[in-house]
Amino acid sequence: MAEGIQQIGRFFILLGLIISAIGALLLLSGKIPWIGRLPGDIIMQKKNFTFYFPLATSIIISIILTLLFWVLGRK
Repeated sequence: MAEGIQQIGRFFILLGLIISAIGALLLLSGKIPWIGRLPGDIIMQKKNFTFYFPLATSIIISIILTLLFWVLGRK
């Protein structure tokens, strides 16, 4: 029983760290000029329409999160 509670506690600590990291990225996003403007990010602009899909940025963030979870998930 105590082991289950410890795992829940670890989960909440990890969740809090992830939420804090996302908040820090949002605060710093204006100060880091390359986020969202990498080669491979798709931007299409027309007169009344703009389509923006940060493909390269999404891939890099996915790789970073995958490595982070892989390192944290190892026992």
